[in-house]
Order: sequence, then C-alpha cells, then structure tokens
Amino acid sequence: MFRPIRTLMLVVVAFLAGLFVERANQRDGCLDRGGAMSEGLCIGVEE
Repeated sequence: MFRPIRTLMLVVVAFLAGLFVERANQRDGCLDRGGAMSEGLCIGVEE
C-alpha cells in the first residue's frame, strides 16, 4: 500500500521541481535581455 503513495509523491515532487526550475530559467532569460518580471510576465524587453 505504501509503494503507490510513495510513487505518487515522488511524481508530484518532480513535477513541482520542474516548475520551479523552468520559472527560474524564464526569469534569468528575461533579466539577461534587460527586462523585469512582473506577475510571471517579462516586462520591458524590446524584440
């Protein structure tokens, strides 16, 4: 009984870690181009 719960918890943790890594990558890319992050959006970058 414990194994399916443990597997589900590991999948959730991996998913959340992926979200945090992707958000950090987006923020870094925005800052590298001279923008600023505001509520999850990159503001002030000219294309």
